[in-house]
Amino acid sequence: MVSYMEFIMQKKFVKIDVFDTPNLLLTGQTFFPYAHNLYPTNQIFGSSLVNCSCQGKDLYHMRKSLFFPLKQENLTSLGVYYHFKTGLVTFRADREWEEGADWSRYGRDFTCEHPLTARTAYLGHQETHDLFRKHDLTGYLDDVVDLIKKGNHQGIECFFDQEKDIHFISNMHSNTLGINNGYHAIRSGGIRRHEKDEEELDVIIDGLNLSRAMSFKNAGAQIPFGGSKITVQCEPVDLNDYHAIGFLAYALDRTRSFTGPDMGFSPGLADVMRREGYSVNIAGGFESHIGPTGSPTAYGVYLALKEAAEVKFGTEALAGKTVVVQGLGAVGYPLVEKYLAKEELNIFVTDILQDPVKKLVAQFPDHVKEIDPGDVLTTDADILVPGAMGGVLDEESIRGLKYSIVMGAANNQLKATNQEEEIRLAKILAEQDILFQVDWMHNTGGVIAGMEEYMHRENASMDSIMSHTEKVCKSGVRENLEAASKEGITPTERAYKYFSSMIYQ
Repeated sequence: MVSYMEFIMQKKFVKIDVFDTPNLLLTGQTFFPYAHNLYPTNQIFGSSLVNCSCQGKDLYHMRKSLFFPLKQENLTSLGVYYHFKTGLVTFRADREWEEGADWSRYGRDFTCEHPLTARTAYLGHQETHDLFRKHDLTGYLDDVVDLIKKGNHQGIECFFDQEKDIHFISNMHSNTLGINNGYHAIRSGGIRRHEKDEEELDVIIDGLNLSRAMSFKNAGAQIPFGGSKITVQCEPVDLNDYHAIGFLAYALDRTRSFTGPDMGFSPGLADVMRREGYSVNIAGGFESHIGPTGSPTAYGVYLALKEAAEVKFGTEALAGKTVVVQGLGAVGYPLVEKYLAKEELNIFVTDILQDPVKKLVAQFPDHVKEIDPGDVLTTDADILVPGAMGGVLDEESIRGLKYSIVMGAANNQLKATNQEEEIRLAKILAEQDILFQVDWMHNTGGVIAGMEEYMHRENASMDSIMSHTEKVCKSGVRENLEAASKEGITPTERAYKYFSSMIYQ
């Protein structure tokens, strides 16, 4: 917590102790004496704040950010890197463009390799560490490094757009499977938007967890890419805002990642980037030859459920069973509409939005019923299909479950920050006689579809996607469940054991 700050207000120092005080209000044209210079608040926090008027608590949250030193020192990018084999950690910080850069011209007047300013600045490892010490953020930087180390991540790269206050973070887990694939992109994972007032450390944890899952998902999906996840803290992006879209495309191409719109970004983002020539390293748009990737993902989850039913109930037929589907988004809705509703089973659905719930209940009144979101973890049914936010299953909630199978589309269903914790929670599920398999083994239809579009573009084939999905989510899932049973371990532990040997070679 910030305990002391010096402000210069109307050319006089004002000493303010900032504790956890939500009602503290700072007003007036305020200057901060950082870096032996005076920085007006509109320079520190963005041009929209000419006269500072912010909560003290919010000010603390703004400071506790990897982007705070970049803003103070007119820098644009930051890298934090880790090599798990040697334990080496390195930092860098740079000034690579100026405020006022015209990102709408990206892909037209310049590429991600062109110099954008003559006033470049490159800070090495010690200089970057000193930068964070200067702003009393070494403890925060250490927290981020610890998270990177725990997941054996390659690191993170940050890119900052001053004009729109866009915080772009590429969370990089592994490049092993993609480094020699012959494409520009060597990693793959979605791009997700977070609100600007969210705690940055929570956003980083989310991104790192998802990037690690993407390494294993891509390995399980048998596609030649390592794992990554892009998290962006910014205001909602207008698809006519070519400045914001150009910046996102620039940063995306810099990361050598292939992506698709995730939570907070419309599939239309992919359409605009590709149509306007900003980047081809994104798929899954409305205008895509194969369309949004939710349907292939739903198909893969459906196939995996039938394989799980074969193991648990002795038959892959789901007729007569009771299934709870949590989340009716891009995957959950087609899963119910296209596949589960045809199985003559009892389906309970829930979503924070009422529209998809009402549509499915009206379409299948004999088989689909609504359930309250708060009752999902306490309902007595055969199968739970988590398809919303991750982290819904911790030790306490697991011990209260009354399901025989838990298998769904949501990423990171187990509330864990590392592989070991996931395996521990999976064992608790097994102790409850619940068949569970880590999500990245079967929610792979989307990445398979994305790979098909990235590699073949207008020649991408849905038949090829479905065939590949069947290979992974039917045959691959069956192989994993059978091998886990023979080895006397959980399907989750067996999946990590098998694919870790590929990723961490």
